[in-house]
Amino acid sequence: MPIDPQIALGAQLPSREFAWTPSDVQLYQLGLGAGTRWTDPAELRYLDDRGPQVLPTFATVAATLHDTEPPTVRFPGIDIDLAKVVHGHQEVEVHRPIPAAGKATSTGRITELWDKGSAAVVVQEQTVTGSDGEPLWTARSSIFAKGEGGFGGERGPSTKSVLPDRTPDFDVITPTLPQQALLYRMCGDRNPLHSDPAFARAAGFPDPILHGLCTYGIVCKTATDTVLDSDASRVTGFRARFAGVLYPGETLRTRIWREGNELTIAATVVERDDAPVLGDVTLRFLPA
Repeated sequence: MPIDPQIALGAQLPSREFAWTPSDVQLYQLGLGAGTRWTDPAELRYLDDRGPQVLPTFATVAATLHDTEPPTVRFPGIDIDLAKVVHGHQEVEVHRPIPAAGKATSTGRITELWDKGSAAVVVQEQTVTGSDGEPLWTARSSIFAKGEGGFGGERGPSTKSVLPDRTPDFDVITPTLPQQALLYRMCGDRNPLHSDPAFARAAGFPDPILHGLCTYGIVCKTATDTVLDSDASRVTGFRARFAGVLYPGETLRTRIWREGNELTIAATVVERDDAPVLGDVTLRFLPA
């Protein structure tokens, strides 16, 4: 049985020690498109050789940045074929700005397990502590596993946020590169869905798709650059639901509404009549 809820729900995940360097941060942020404004001092803060500023979304790759094998979906009580899995949502809460270099330990657990009938949703939470013993960030994410429902669990919530009923405060167009997924996969996500055309077709896509976490990072950077003067240290949290796919080379449209110290964001694909890519997006930030 791929999912045993009696074992899986609440299960502790193996802890992991990891480290990162300024070069790792530079690679990640280049994978998101940093450097397009190559003479802009604010943009170049992302690529400084000794102390690059770090987007909070770096938290999603920090522990696995040097992995070279495709990921597996094996947790206590859970064993799912990678081809059946898509990312559901991702949230990062940073407790202090992420340093350009560091060592940390992550601990995690399965916090929720929803039975959608034709699919299963697995939610996990990771807490990351720096080598000084102080918390760095908390990450929460879910995966949607097609064909793995029917194990008798609760269906879970089904709520969506509503966009403000007014013109967005900012409307930004961001092109992606044809090789964007091939570059971003160097950050440790070697899922062949993003690089192997045959694997992508077997999974139901005409071509390899861009990593959802790459889109997630691009949108966070876009909002940071547009609203926060490219100051990543002001971002305290970023959350999004993966609502669709983006193919490398397509163009992102990011609409942003500001209300106090929180941004509500919608990300869509320009070439496909603004088909949604990310939904329920919020960015929380500190005042200047």
